[in-house]
Amino acid sequence: MATTIEKLMTPSPHSIGPGQTIAVALKLMRTHGVRHLPVLDGGNIIGLVSERELELVATLGATNPERAPVEQAMIPDPYWAEVDTPVAEVAAKMAERKLGSAVITRGGKLAGVFTTTDALRALAELAR
Repeated sequence: MATTIEKLMTPSPHSIGPGQTIAVALKLMRTHGVRHLPVLDGGNIIGLVSERELELVATLGATNPERAPVEQAMIPDPYWAEVDTPVAEVAAKMAERKLGSAVITRGGKLAGVFTTTDALRALAELAR
């Protein structure tokens, strides 16, 4: 039986609302040592922000990170997979699309995040 993504994902990830500011999102990421935040609206996943996109938007002269909402920098409709999806399928899709993370759901609700860091940890464990 194939290993499911649930076994390797980071469970119960931090998330943020679309109206929160870019500055708040960056602070949350730094405080918790994460680089990706699912964006939730009423418990529904509507996007994903990464530290890279937030910092890019924050450094643009026309955007004030203290005022600009996360939704201006989020990737709408991010790649997601259910917890019982095989790791090989998720990893292949991420590689094909050159993605740094995938949102993992259970019944359509946020359950975790699988990142390239999670994948590298699994690879290191396999290589031992």
